[in-house]
Order: sequence, then structure tokens, then C-alpha cells
Amino acid sequence: MEFHITTDKLDSLQADLGILPVYQDGKPTTAAAGLSRGLRSRIAQAMASGDIQGKPGETLLLTDTGKLGVKRLLLAGLGRKDKLDAKAWNKALAAAAKRSERSAAEHVVEMLGLEQVPGLDETRKARNFAEQWHYASYRYTATRKAAEDARPKNRKLTVTASGGADLAAVELGLKQGQAIGRARNFARELGNLPANVCTPAHLAAEARKLARRSSRVTAKILLEKEMKELGMNSLLSVCEGSQLKPRLIVLRYKGAPSKTPPVALVGKGVTFDTGGISLKPGSAMDEMKFDMSGAGSVLGVMQAVIELQLPINLVVLAAAVENMPGGRATKPGDIVKAMSGETIEILNTDAEGRLILADALYYALRFKPSRIVDVATLTGACLMALGRHYSGLFSKSDPLAEELRLAGEDSGDPVWRLPLGPEYMPELKSNFADMANIGSRYAGATTAACFLSRFVKDANWAHLDIAGTAWKTGSSKGSTGRPVPLLAEFLLGCASRDSA
Repeated sequence: MEFHITTDKLDSLQADLGILPVYQDGKPTTAAAGLSRGLRSRIAQAMASGDIQGKPGETLLLTDTGKLGVKRLLLAGLGRKDKLDAKAWNKALAAAAKRSERSAAEHVVEMLGLEQVPGLDETRKARNFAEQWHYASYRYTATRKAAEDARPKNRKLTVTASGGADLAAVELGLKQGQAIGRARNFARELGNLPANVCTPAHLAAEARKLARRSSRVTAKILLEKEMKELGMNSLLSVCEGSQLKPRLIVLRYKGAPSKTPPVALVGKGVTFDTGGISLKPGSAMDEMKFDMSGAGSVLGVMQAVIELQLPINLVVLAAAVENMPGGRATKPGDIVKAMSGETIEILNTDAEGRLILADALYYALRFKPSRIVDVATLTGACLMALGRHYSGLFSKSDPLAEELRLAGEDSGDPVWRLPLGPEYMPELKSNFADMANIGSRYAGATTAACFLSRFVKDANWAHLDIAGTAWKTGSSKGSTGRPVPLLAEFLLGCASRDSA
């Protein structure tokens, strides 16, 4: 697909399909200026008949466009004009991209960006369009019989901009949106692959491929022997029952002077989680292939950073293991010593994500990062608390938490901050070790975050629990690629703030 920009008006354009916004209250849109009286009448009739009311997310295809050079129009509802905001606009954009991407149109013109939307500048609107189109275009085919794809292979996508628009800002938005969209789809592909394909070794191989894309990136893959020498017994305890050997993936990107502290992203990569000896119920266990989504997302973000050549230093760590029962598997009641030197009583082997992150986070400290953010499908408790709309955010640093909250709001990949305080620490008390790996049945997402906080010491750290947002279930089952948009937005902000 190719993205372009035009400042031409709708009545002078030639295209197979145009995405035209409409307001629920019937007020005229900027994009509709210059349409013939007959075409405006047909749009009004469609709205009067109820074929489309103009609510956010509604679409209607018009195939009769008269003498207009755009052969078909896809009407996209924006809601009431006086209520238009970023949320309504993005909802309309996502629905329109999904509908038009399925069409056979070789040239699509998007005109939603002509509307003035509070909180969205030219860069953001163009970026969101490119990102949403990539999201809509994704198809999982890796393990399916090849099927004929009727979609055009060389589709042209044109963004319309007003005559007075800053075209460089629009161009920047398209560049960012394409990089983030591709990165998100990369993370989705890793998540959707079955666990017999996407193994720890596979994730390591994908990381090496990323490193080969840029001279700014170096890759180091720690194997079991090296992890044992480092004392990563907490991480290694998780994969004792598996035939697959673990990998600790370390990617370093240098886009800023060496003296600039890096940002560190740490991802949980349990390529399949049976729960170990604390075996999970069989229902929906197939979805535990998505338990590596934290690792997939941080690798995806690295891809976006490489493509955008951000002026930052970045360290990405992905702890990749498989959690299986077996004769050598860790048992409830076993005690292991983490790399930090602290001992952990493992009361539940299904609380394994925090065990691999404990050593990965402690290892990340050696890079002296300015910020550490870990990403993990960590607790069902977070899903129960927030559902599938918000990722859980935990941090003792108010400034870092605010950076992430705003990044989530701006990217449309939101987080909700949950409590993290010393009053929860007694939940992790053990009679036999320095701490237990689980607390009581209450506040499970918070006690998991408290556990992780023990291993980052005084670092500027935040934890994202993506258990509810990393994948969808039911008929639309599949990886969402979240929180790639959030993390990409966060790093764009870091690049801006740290270079100021």
C-alpha cells in the first residue's frame, strides 16, 4: 500500500472510493463542500430514511455518485458536530478503515481529516489513519491453507488536507502511523502463532532479525547456562518442567549519545502457560499461547523505533520460557533464590510471570535506565478489575505514571492506574523465605505489582498489566497488539522531552 497527500477538493478528485464524514445533526462537513445538489440530496435522503443516522462508527456505502470523479462514497458517522471529540472521530475512522479495507477499491481517499477535532492536530489525524488502516489490513495466514485474496495488492491511499495545512506535519503523521501500524501487526502475528511455532527460540530468532535491520541495534541472547551463572533461579524455575530451553533476549538500540541513559522495556514471554503443577482449567487453555504478549509488544516497539530512527537509547528485554508440568517441574512450596539474592517461596506455579520478570527486571538495572516499564499478561485479577478496555498501570513514580497515562490517552490505548503501596506488602509474607510469590485472593493485581517492585529497588519503574487487553476472545479471538501504540507514543514523548 502507498500513502499520499492531496489538497484537492472532493469534486476534483479521481478515486474508486471516498470516505466522507457526516454529522448526526445534519450539519455540513468541510469535505462535502462542492458536492452537487443531487448528491447532497441523496446523502440527506439516506439519513432521513434511517439508513445511516450519523452516529460515531456507523457507515453506509453509496454507489451512485453521479458525475463525481470518486466512484463510490463511504459515509462515516461522526455524531453531533457540537459533541465531536477525538474518541468519536477515532471510532468513525476505525469503522471506515475496516469497511473500506475489505473493498476492491484500488484508490481510496480519506476525507475525515478535513474536520476540525479538539485534541487532534494534522499529524495525529494522519497518523491515526495510517495506523488504523494497517490494523484493518492484518490477516493471519501463517498456519492456514492459502486462500485467494481479492484485495488490491498495490492500493493507493490518499489523505486529504486543507489548503492551509502543514503538509510536513501530515507527512510525519503518515510516517509514524505506518511504523506503529506495522509494529503492532508484528506483535499480533507473534501472539497469534501457535505455541509449537512461537517458542522461546523463535522469539530469539525474531529478535536477531530485528537487530539485523539496523546498525544501531545489537542483540544478545542469554541461554540457560549464562542465566544459571548469573543466579537467575527465579526465572529458570518456571521452565523446569519444559523440554524447551529458556531465552533472555536483550536488544540495545543506540540513537542518542552514549552518556544518555536508556529507557528499558521488559516483556513477559511465556510462550505457553499450562500453570505448571498448579494446572490451569482446560477451558480456554489454548489462549495461553498469548501469555507471551508482553514480549511480543516490546519487540514490536523496537521495530517501530528502528523504522522511525528515534533519537533515544533503548534497551528491550524479553524473558522467554514455557511453563509445563513434568517430573522436574517446580512444585508449590519450593523455594528459589532470585538474581537479587532474595529467596522466594513458590506457593502457586501459575503465578509464574512475576518469577521471570523478577530476574529480568533486576538484570535491567545494570543498564542504569532513566525509566523502566515492564509489560505482562500478569493477572486475571486485573482483567476482573478493568475488563478489556484499560490496561492496568502501577508505579510509585507519579511523573512516570502520568507520562504513561497521557501516552495511553493520546494513542487510544488507555491505561488505568491502580494502587501500589506498602500496606499490601504483608500479603507476600512467607514463613520460609524472604517472600512468597502470591498473596491472598484479594487485590491480586496489586500484590503482583508489589512483588515486582521488590526487584527494581529505587529505579524509576512502572508495570503494565495487559491481561485484559492483549487479546480478544470468542469469534474475534486473536492478538490485539496492545500496548504497542501506547509504548510507541511513550517513547516518542521520551525522545521529545529528553532532547529538549
